[in-house]
Amino acid sequence: MDSRGTTVDSSQRLRALERANRVRIARARVKRRIAAGELTAAQVILSPRREIDGMPIAGVLGSQRRWGEFRSRGLLARLGMSDAKTIGSMTERQRIATASVLTLNGAGSGQPEDLSSWRGR
Repeated sequence: MDSRGTTVDSSQRLRALERANRVRIARARVKRRIAAGELTAAQVILSPRREIDGMPIAGVLGSQRRWGEFRSRGLLARLGMSDAKTIGSMTERQRIATASVLTLNGAGSGQPEDLSSWRGR
């Protein structure tokens, strides 16, 4: 391989690392804002940005106060989605359904939610 090929590979690698860092920073910022109550998980799900398209929905749900893996998985199971599903791969219908469930009883704002009313729907 000549020296030009190595330079191109290095610059591509550097750009990829810079983009990955921007994405990590953007995701961390979104999660902090959800935890602080500045944003709701429903807002993030309904208006995704390019940086968070690849973020798993479970990461967004888990950012809410009083939400953990068990509660997130339960909600997603009731909606027929995997916890590994990314925000960018959600259909419009899935986004609306998820946001609706989250905003029911104030769950999108981090308040406790009773999911028993969603059984069988």
